[in-house]
Amino acid sequence: MKGEQVPAAGGALRGVMAGAGFFAQFQAEAWRRVEGAEIVAVADVDRARAEAFAARWGIPRIYADAAEMLAAEQPNFLDIVTGPETHRELAALAAERGVDAICQKPMAPRLEDCRAMAETARRAGVRLLMHENWRWQAWYREVRRLLDEGTLGAPYYLGFLLRNGDGRGEEPYSAQPYFKLMKRFLIYETLVHFLDTFRFLGGEVESVYCETMRLNPVMAGEDAAVIQMKFLSGAHGVIDANRISGPFPSEPAFGRLRLEGERAMLGMDGFGRMEVKEHGGEARAHEYEIPQAGYRGDSVRAFQSHAVRCLQSGARCESEAEEYLKTVLLVEACYESAASGKPVRLADYGR
Repeated sequence: MKGEQVPAAGGALRGVMAGAGFFAQFQAEAWRRVEGAEIVAVADVDRARAEAFAARWGIPRIYADAAEMLAAEQPNFLDIVTGPETHRELAALAAERGVDAICQKPMAPRLEDCRAMAETARRAGVRLLMHENWRWQAWYREVRRLLDEGTLGAPYYLGFLLRNGDGRGEEPYSAQPYFKLMKRFLIYETLVHFLDTFRFLGGEVESVYCETMRLNPVMAGEDAAVIQMKFLSGAHGVIDANRISGPFPSEPAFGRLRLEGERAMLGMDGFGRMEVKEHGGEARAHEYEIPQAGYRGDSVRAFQSHAVRCLQSGARCESEAEEYLKTVLLVEACYESAASGKPVRLADYGR
């Protein structure tokens, strides 16, 4: 059950962060612009890194140990921004202390770990929210709005062509060089975002068929994949992805989206710019506001704002841990399909 947390001034939730690495910078920047929450401490095993991080983002206290931080700060939530191999332990630590947690993707290295994380939070009576920000990019929220208002009609095809160039050469992924060593890479680390976003736009998936490749021989894992999926609605989807043959630096949206519906087709480029073409009509530019601040359409701030509202009100988050397990299962089904050379039905997988 939840412990006694110290309230923040003005009723804001008091948060602490575990991790001060590459992506934690984007989250710390966004937390400064989120109403209803403040970050009061950060913990990192590299104390010098924690000190530099805290100084940059105006975080008042630092720790080398997350358990010590939770005991001292008694926060309302723990924001976990460490490597996935630490997520189960940190989520359990928060649950033991009655603290809600927000956890970066990937959820954990193994499906059994992911399920255990969700179950531990449930038993402790705390919230575990997965930080899945991709579906919160401004362009995907706009596509969802157009679907909801009926502009496009019911979708029957979703396609995404992902092309980045940061995976080329002997030392690829300069911002996150550990990618080179991951035995599961592109689907586990990157395409999980797109699988979740396809769930957001097209609904739940019935089956997947996946093929993977390793284009850069220095990589331990796959760096190219083609995923075909059939949705329960009957719609079909394709994700065709590599991080070799595209631009570097990457475009904000990582590639191009095409959605075909009963009434119209939508095309989106790598900058989130859209065209809508009614069947039999002329294509027209679709104007909407694209945020210029923050990470990729200000998606980190948008997700964090949603998470805070849910923690404050008790409303269900779009990525509660048990809900996000559906995305985790999609990742696992893709790898199973690639290994077997056969389609995998989600209803038959992971039981």
